[in-house]
Amino acid sequence: MLVHSLPAEPQPAPCASADVVRAGRHLSAYVLGYATFRSGTGAAIHHRVLPVAGAALVIDLDGHGAVLTGPRARAAVAAQRWGRGVTAGLTPAGVRAVFGMPMGELAGATVPFEEAELVERLAAAGDDRLAILDGWVRRKIRDARQGVDPRIVMAWARLQRPDAEPGVGVLAARLGIRRRLLEQGFRQHVGIAPGAVARIARLQRAIGMLAGRVALARVAADCGYADQPHLTRDVRAMCGCTPGELRRHLHLAQSFKTPSPGLA
Repeated sequence: MLVHSLPAEPQPAPCASADVVRAGRHLSAYVLGYATFRSGTGAAIHHRVLPVAGAALVIDLDGHGAVLTGPRARAAVAAQRWGRGVTAGLTPAGVRAVFGMPMGELAGATVPFEEAELVERLAAAGDDRLAILDGWVRRKIRDARQGVDPRIVMAWARLQRPDAEPGVGVLAARLGIRRRLLEQGFRQHVGIAPGAVARIARLQRAIGMLAGRVALARVAADCGYADQPHLTRDVRAMCGCTPGELRRHLHLAQSFKTPSPGLA
């Protein structure tokens, strides 16, 4: 599971993520999955978006707006607020199909989502909200006229696996694409370099373990860091806090999650 964001300020009650649903297999190249979410009080609050390698559509159901967040290698507080709603995690191919733009244009950004009709329909719906959102995404994908080189999508997914290839050159060779073209494809369709995608994936695996009671030395070893100080440096550089501080935030106020990339 990917942890997308945390409340920017301490909250009186934990945030919750429920109904996390992975997209159907035939949509896995486009959609990571869907989820509902709720802040601890249900009120719209500012969130710190953590390093992620994909995009997320976040729709607040109480009239506070909707946003699309892009990939990022450093945590940042989003200017917009959200409290109760639904979200969809998207791959580079998903952003291109659904929004008609390269995901690279969203790198480090949080932009307004302007589909008012969909937002209103979701706000008025009941337990079928995720089905409605899935239907809208499917129609967008069906009608898409432009795609992303499947080798770029495959490389993006492979770099996030624990057994990822040991280098960009090796990965490019195995996918039958020149390294320069792979790197160009990442600049356009991902917005961050291949090495950064792998680094974010390692951090997200560490975040998943930090949410539990796993010792920091074990987190570092299991997630591929050289040692515990290496883990500490990476978390501080990418999240702006120490692993211990991040663990406390995760225990007190974990926000919504999305399924991890699962392409073969």
